[in-house]
Amino acid sequence: MAFSENIKKSFFWSNTIKIGIVFVFFLSIVSLLLNSFSDIFSGNWQAVLEQNFSNQLWKRFFSTKVIAGFVYGVYVSNKNMK
Repeated sequence: MAFSENIKKSFFWSNTIKIGIVFVFFLSIVSLLLNSFSDIFSGNWQAVLEQNFSNQLWKRFFSTKVIAGFVYGVYVSNKNMK
């Protein structure tokens, strides 16, 4: 089916949301591990907070992941629709 036909179905959007949420969750974990690996495993949560989330950094941290999750969810849902 064409993408324009798929976006009209509620199943497409529910599948997109499910895939997107899981993708955002895993992408956030991987990103935190890459940015603050030593601080996470040493238990220095204050350093993790300051490096990733303080001074409005949380907006950029999560907005990029939500956008990537939405795009990935749409792509995978469209690809799997038959």
